[in-house]
Amino acid sequence: MYAVFKRELFSLLNSLMAYITIGVFLMATGLLLWFFPDTSILEYGYAELNGFFSLAPFLFMFLIPAITMRSFAEERREGTYVLLATRPLTDWQIILGKYFACFALIVFALVPTLIYYYSVYKLGFPEGNIDSGAAVGSYLGLLLLGAAFVSIGIFASSITKNQVVAFAVSVFICFITYNGFDAMSQVFSLQYFESILLNLSVNEHYQSISRGVLDSRDLVYFITFMLFFLGLTRLVIGGRKW
Repeated sequence: MYAVFKRELFSLLNSLMAYITIGVFLMATGLLLWFFPDTSILEYGYAELNGFFSLAPFLFMFLIPAITMRSFAEERREGTYVLLATRPLTDWQIILGKYFACFALIVFALVPTLIYYYSVYKLGFPEGNIDSGAAVGSYLGLLLLGAAFVSIGIFASSITKNQVVAFAVSVFICFITYNGFDAMSQVFSLQYFESILLNLSVNEHYQSISRGVLDSRDLVYFITFMLFFLGLTRLVIGGRKW
């Protein structure tokens, strides 16, 4: 699995697409947090990063599918997956190797955003007047959210040879799982389905972790969510004759 991880990570780092998507993510968050008056922290006047943590999931819906869309789709299109599948590797080793490589790139994209926390920490009055616990919880929530979206992207890439189709399918599933269940729960308000749909919503569990309280139910949800889509990926590539 480590060999697949290293191969996939180096392939991503040698791809211009990875740098473009990460650059767009950082530029978008930077402009919205510091320059645009309607969303600027300087205009808002409070030492908190709620704007960033509310914006990042929607940028992830496009950033992560752009990174994961080539995972299996490109290998299938170029016929190189056959060479990979004939090596002494199990399906799970291949899937997890690609999964962790894409997730590592998401971590690389989040590391530069720590400058936002440092800036708000220094600008606060008095200095350090920021809820660090909530910030740590929100970053943990973003990592779990990124891991969940990567599992969706890997699955979407495994069902098609076309990277554009994989990107579109991944964005759609990410949007439905993040926002769709919340919207449907309001349709079924005051009914039994409301609580079920809210419990299935990624946004509900992400917001719960972002409050700075780590609940085992949220962790179990994200782990189950990732295993579900990775399991679907295993069924797709395991049941196909390449």
